[in-house]
Parts: sequence; structure tokens; C-alpha cells
Amino acid sequence: MEVSRQAILDRTHYGLNIYAYVLRQYYPETVLFVKGRDCGITRNPFNGGKETLRIHIDGVIATHKDEELLNFNGDVFDFAQYHFKLSNEEDVLAKINEAMHLNLTAKQTNDLDWLDGPDDSWYTDCSFFKAPVRNVFPAETLRLHDIFQLITSDNYKAITEKLRSIQDVKEARKFKANNFDYVTFSGVFEKRNDADLIKHSSLMAIDFDHLENLQELKFQLLNDEYFETEMLFVSPSGDGLKWIIRIDISEVSHSEYFKAIANYIKHTYNIEVDQSGKDVSRACFLPYDPTAFLHSRHHAL
Repeated sequence: MEVSRQAILDRTHYGLNIYAYVLRQYYPETVLFVKGRDCGITRNPFNGGKETLRIHIDGVIATHKDEELLNFNGDVFDFAQYHFKLSNEEDVLAKINEAMHLNLTAKQTNDLDWLDGPDDSWYTDCSFFKAPVRNVFPAETLRLHDIFQLITSDNYKAITEKLRSIQDVKEARKFKANNFDYVTFSGVFEKRNDADLIKHSSLMAIDFDHLENLQELKFQLLNDEYFETEMLFVSPSGDGLKWIIRIDISEVSHSEYFKAIANYIKHTYNIEVDQSGKDVSRACFLPYDPTAFLHSRHHAL
């Protein structure tokens, strides 16, 4: 039997087994109990682990909603998509089949089918700098998937944990400046200075600092109505987010674009963003975040 939504639902009890699988990745002790067509309330890993997730069988498919996050609702495939950090449904179905050992066969395709599909390729180049931050000459040029691999690997795990253990604000700031490598998401530079930009990347990094509900905002940004997330990860401090989005500076300058986005975020989420994002040469420190998100179009580059 080929991989399809219906085939997966047939083998996972309306999709309930998929919810159970995903939840066990975060909370190994999780067991779902079905009473009628409802599983009651359980912990939501995408809302800080709060017991606010309600799972219900709606017709022939399991669905969910969060009792606290009004926009967190959908079916089991939406839930799996968020966990696996994949934007293409075919990729999600294949990943479910692989992870849960459902033994469904991959859909047979012609080797040249890709010629008829949309071209989603898009390449970005960013400058990478070795610590300390006072070093303003780049070591190499990286693309988003390279940066993602650095963040999700153990490269920065030790220094990230060390930084988050420092209580004194000034000491923490000094430690970060001296020990963390960084990138300029908005482009390639001869030297880290706005005037020394070689090529803009069509990316902008938006900083959210000192968040009270980080997981809630993370979910909202990944599902933002107007901006598609290219990369999203937790800041070195652990209480902020770095949101990397695509912009078009063909008619509007980088700084003007930033002002527009900052106003949009204020109006939509009632959050003030770090104003340093208006600088095209803004340095962004690279932390350890194994849960970082990268848009699927960059994985294959």
C-alpha cells in the first residue's frame, strides 16, 4: 500500500497513534486514553509543556486544539508537521511512515517528474565570523543549512549552557561577546560594517528578547499569515527568539523594511522588537538549539 493520508490513518487508529508517538518524544511517560471519541487533556510540548492540549476524533481523523492558544488547532498531520519541522505534506507523510515503521511503500514517480514541479530553490549567502565579536573580518561564507547544522549540533552546547548559568547581566554579556561565533544573516561582507556589504542575502533577522511565553510566540511566528519563516531558533540567553525571514529590498531599503516589519509585529503580537535589526551588518550570535526550525527548501541545498 502506498503512502497516503488515508493509508496512514488506517494504520494509526484515526491518527491517535501519531499523537502518542510525537508526545512520547517530549514526554516518554505519555499514554493516551480514549473515552468515546475524546482523549481529554494532555501536555502540549508547543505550549511550554502545559496541560492544555485536547485531542479528539472528528469523523475519521484525530484533531487537536489548545485550551489556551486560540490559534493552535488542526488535524494530526498538522501536529506532525510542526514536530518534524517540514512544510511539504508529502515529506510529512513519508517521515511519519519512516518514524513509526508503518511499512507503506513510497509513491512511484518518474525520475523526471521534478521537471514539471515548481522551482522552490533559493540560495542565500551569509558571512560567518569567529569569536570574539570584536573580530570584524569574516572567516567564510555560509548558507542557511550550514548555519542550521552548527546550531543544532553540539558545537555551541557547552558555551550556551555556561552563558545561561551566569547570573550577572554584565558578566553574561561579556562572556557572550568573547566566546560566541556569529553571522550576519543579511548578507556577505568584506568587513562587518554597513558600508562594506558585498551582497545582500534578502534575509532579515528579527530579535525577540525576554519573552514570557517563548513557545507560544514560536508557534505563532511559524504560522504567521504574511511572513514565511526561513529559520527560527532560541537565542543564546534562552529567553528570546531569532526569527529569520525573507525580504525584498529591490524597491525598499533594509532599514525601511525593518521599520515596516517592526510595526507589523507590534500591531499583530503587541511585542516590541530589538531595534538593532535595522542595521544590515547586525551580528547574530550562534547558540545551541536542537529544536531550531529551518524551512525545508534549504535542507536540500
